[in-house]
Amino acid sequence: MTKKNQNQPTEELHGRFPLAKENYKLMLIGLLIIVVGFILMIGGGSDDPNVFDERIFSFRRITLAPLMVLFGFIFQIYAIMKKPKTKK
Repeated sequence: MTKKNQNQPTEELHGRFPLAKENYKLMLIGLLIIVVGFILMIGGGSDDPNVFDERIFSFRRITLAPLMVLFGFIFQIYAIMKKPKTKK
């Protein structure tokens, strides 16, 4: 009896990507959501360091942007875990 070498990839996985094309598209969408969330966080600074600017406490920077970033990371997990449709 011959033993199969455990270090060699199986025939069916050889030359294929670990995820399907759909997974990579979803991951790109998740990355864009994360980037938009970080873009929403920027700004609100004051030109004069002696003057306090209330804009840093806006709804957009305190609530909306962090929720978008969190949603983007959750979407990334979904994109990786999504099982691709099999062709029959």
